[in-house]
Amino acid sequence: MSFGKLHSAQTSFLKAHIIDIEIDLSKGLHSFSVVGLPDKAVEEAKDRISAAIKNSGFKSPKLKNQKVVISLAPADIKKEGPFFDLGMALAYLVAADDIRFDPRNKIFLGELSLDGTVRKISGVLPLVKEAKRKGFEEVYVPKENAEEGALIDGIKIFGVASLTDAVLHLNEKKNDDNPKMRRTLLSPQSKTEIQYKDLEYLIDFADIKGQETAKRGLEIAAAGGHNIAMYGPPGTGKTMLAKAFASILPRLSYDDILEVTAIHSVAGTLRDNLVIEPPFRSPHHSSSYVSLVGGGATPKPGEVTLAHKGVLFLDEFAEFERRVIDSLRQPLEDRIISISRAKGTATFPAQFILIAAMNPCPCGNFGIKGKECVCAPRDLLRYQRKISGPIIDRIDMWIEVSRIDHKDLMDPKRSGEESESVRNRIRAARAVQEKRFEKMKRPIKLNSEMNAKNLIEYVELAPKVKDILNQSALHLDLSARAYHRVVKLARTIADLEEKENVESSHILEALQYRPKKMSL
Repeated sequence: MSFGKLHSAQTSFLKAHIIDIEIDLSKGLHSFSVVGLPDKAVEEAKDRISAAIKNSGFKSPKLKNQKVVISLAPADIKKEGPFFDLGMALAYLVAADDIRFDPRNKIFLGELSLDGTVRKISGVLPLVKEAKRKGFEEVYVPKENAEEGALIDGIKIFGVASLTDAVLHLNEKKNDDNPKMRRTLLSPQSKTEIQYKDLEYLIDFADIKGQETAKRGLEIAAAGGHNIAMYGPPGTGKTMLAKAFASILPRLSYDDILEVTAIHSVAGTLRDNLVIEPPFRSPHHSSSYVSLVGGGATPKPGEVTLAHKGVLFLDEFAEFERRVIDSLRQPLEDRIISISRAKGTATFPAQFILIAAMNPCPCGNFGIKGKECVCAPRDLLRYQRKISGPIIDRIDMWIEVSRIDHKDLMDPKRSGEESESVRNRIRAARAVQEKRFEKMKRPIKLNSEMNAKNLIEYVELAPKVKDILNQSALHLDLSARAYHRVVKLARTIADLEEKENVESSHILEALQYRPKKMSL
């Protein structure tokens, strides 16, 4: 047989594509070519698979006088990365009649070492998901990726340690002597344990002395998915509060675990086999525009996408470049980020809770009693202008974190309630929201996701409550966006208090979290 065909897959942006590997062998002077828009990594695969085939006990393609052509289809998709090594090697062995097996309904993924070992790759989870959607029954992945791939139900996952293992498992020649690989399965019980197992956090809410207003604000933000900014002098606990925020977030649902894990798998930031808790991303204020929102010659996800279903913490918020700060406008409003480049356009998910922390001025002492601000007026003005009006509007809550007495820092009586009890209230509030929106055509889960139409349908205000809101909005000169965000915030406060309707007290508390002009 001089022709072989089987299937592999690759990711492009965050999408998965099934790739057909076709190989043709013909007589003539030796040549080896890969066609189908291969990048450098794919082009170099011919050397990797030749060495791997030789070191797995077969004759190397380079030692034969033959013309080898490998076609990766469809030809209009650029082929990138080492996903196809295992598939190309097996396709060659089939075409050379060294082995024989039925390649139908099988996907092969993995990078080959020169000795035939199969190396770990990124993006396995979305690839397996796409394979299942296209009707494939078996996926062969590197052994290190097997548990990740097995998170998808209804498809068989085989972990491959080497090219030799794959050949022994698949080859129908001398089949009786061939050892078989075991399927990698994840039982339903294991999924439950993954979702609800206890997690340890470095900072608990009880570790923070005082700052009850900030703690209250963070609880509301977690319950409804609202964005929050904390401002105040240096050393008052803004960063500590943000880090403790992770301890009050409810666990990810299993569907969210799969979605978040797929993103981190494609981005190459997956440390374990899956992400089981809401991501907490904290880029430095010197981070570039591309690193935050994503992009590059070939668009790749940035921090806003890696924080999907979790938290994006921007410490020293006003120290970020203004271009970087303003780039948050689309993800904060639409919960996606769209990136256009010459090589294509990508839309990445970006549903996160923004926590911003900042000082009132560059020196940190502006407006602080007993402290002298040494900032020049132009420096102070430049600092304040870093945060534009549209960004201020998109942040639901602005909370001042002031100094606390030194004597309270070591007072055990000043400790608040533990994160577990706060998380229980947040979980209950989110359950109420999920039930409220479950009959929607495209269900949302959190109050912060409501649009103007949803507010009219799901948030009914009594005439007295509406009058208070309208009068306050007129007095504070709220924009339409800020007006709607106050209503969403009030709905979350009511959910935390287990109230069926939004009351005047909820509206008044929500209004207190709008920014004060002197603080920005």
